[in-house]
Amino acid sequence: MDILKRIYELRVDRGWSEYQLAEASEISQSTISSWYRKDMLPSIGSLEKICKGLGITMSQFFDDSNGSGSLTDDQRRLLRGWERLTPGQRESLLVFLESL
Repeated sequence: MDILKRIYELRVDRGWSEYQLAEASEISQSTISSWYRKDMLPSIGSLEKICKGLGITMSQFFDDSNGSGSLTDDQRRLLRGWERLTPGQRESLLVFLESL
C-alpha cells in the first residue's frame, strides 16, 4: 500500500486542503508537505494523528475495502458520506438519526 497516496485520497475525498488535514490532525502543514516532497513515510504516531483527524481507525486506513466487506451498497454509501463529514456535521447527523 502507498501510504502517502492513501492519505492524499482520504484528504481529497473529504474536499480538504493539506492545511485542513494538518489542523484536524494537529500536525504542522510543513511536516505533511515534507512527507510528499521528500517521499518520506510518516511515523506511526503521526499516522495515528492523521487517522484521528480523518475520523477513522488505523484498521480502516489500511483496509482496502474501506471496512465494508459484508456491507450492502447502501451501507457503503453511508460510510463514504460519513467519512467526508466534519466532526460537527457528524454530531448533527447523529442527533438527527437518534430523533427518528
